[in-house]
Amino acid sequence: MNPIAHTGSYYAASANDTRQRPSLNGELNADICVIGAGYTGLSSALHLAESGFKVVVLEASRIGFGASGRNGGQIVNSYSRDIDFIERHYGTEAGAQLGKMAFEGGRIMRRIISQYGIACDLKAGGIFAACNPKQLRELEAKKRLWEAHGHQELELLDADSIQQHVGSQRYSGGLLDHQSGHIHPLNLALGEAATIESLGGQIFEASPVIRVEEGAKPRVHTANGSVSADFVVVAGNAYLGGLIPKLQQKAMPCGTQVIATEPLDPSLQKQLLPSDHCVEDCNYLLDYYRLSGDGRLIYGGGTTYGAREPSKVESLIRPKMLKTFPSLEGVRVDYAWTGNFLLTLMRLPQFGRIGSNIYYAQGYSGHGLTCTHLAGSLISDAIQGQAERFDVFARLPQPPFPGGRLLRIPFTAMGAWYYNLRDQLGV
Repeated sequence: MNPIAHTGSYYAASANDTRQRPSLNGELNADICVIGAGYTGLSSALHLAESGFKVVVLEASRIGFGASGRNGGQIVNSYSRDIDFIERHYGTEAGAQLGKMAFEGGRIMRRIISQYGIACDLKAGGIFAACNPKQLRELEAKKRLWEAHGHQELELLDADSIQQHVGSQRYSGGLLDHQSGHIHPLNLALGEAATIESLGGQIFEASPVIRVEEGAKPRVHTANGSVSADFVVVAGNAYLGGLIPKLQQKAMPCGTQVIATEPLDPSLQKQLLPSDHCVEDCNYLLDYYRLSGDGRLIYGGGTTYGAREPSKVESLIRPKMLKTFPSLEGVRVDYAWTGNFLLTLMRLPQFGRIGSNIYYAQGYSGHGLTCTHLAGSLISDAIQGQAERFDVFARLPQPPFPGGRLLRIPFTAMGAWYYNLRDQLGV
């Protein structure tokens, strides 16, 4: 077995489990075959294994190799498009049904962490930071919206009170979500994988799927083996490639960049983030940051459309970090990395079926940490005959990007430029 390395991230360097699982060789039979060992696949496999199903997970690279092991680690509630957008575009009933599930993913994640004792540096609290008065008014509306849908653990912060949580002069205020928080994302994925194995599931790494044979009993093929199953879960997301062309045309991989500083002195940590909450600003091309378990500042931001890897991540992100925290001028950056997430045209996740026995979930558009865990629960329920909540998502339209693959990147980049200009002007 040829070893496959994770990306050169802080998360990979501080992973709790560095062993590589074997690749698939030969033919297997299972109740469920899951394609992809990111959060969607792991959550699906874990929920199904808890229900007694024989589960096999096939991962092309390593567990958590994609966005699940590279992201900012922030537990952000709701969806990339909020409940009011859903109500306006798809009706009050869809808004009400999706609103009931908007805060469930974080609870599922915490249940798994607690029940199975997963060590992933879980910390409570997250802040949406307003960069101008317009954004603060939007956060006031978000608070009313979320409270109307049952989420009460929210605290509005003005320009003075946000200083108790964020040591920066950039913000006009913010919204503190006490049910948000942050984690070491790769260690969460690795802990979930170990849980699946403890429940009898099998995980194969370095086993890229090359073909899915549809039918009454689908067969999933790799270069050196295959898995025959009653159901298949497609969970490749931004790293699915062209395996399922009908899914590829519905969404576009995008890249984001992250850096991690050297461990900071405890007094400096307290100066930057006194409450140890995670933070994301309210710009369209947002910045996000938090302290790691060992006291590093993890800072991310920016988007590259079409998943192009920037040559120098630090040169892109360090200026953003210094704009927020000028006192970090001389601090060393120990790690810099990039990763892909999957963007949909409507910035809402896409759930559905291919035939009656191949399920998929993808396109969380930057809000994947919580929604992937919800997706796994809903897929498990649907396979067991309780599909009502899964179908709320599956009924949402899934339009492709206009212009096909050639034009979707420039069109989306033009839109990002427009919204970035609005952010800069505060309009």
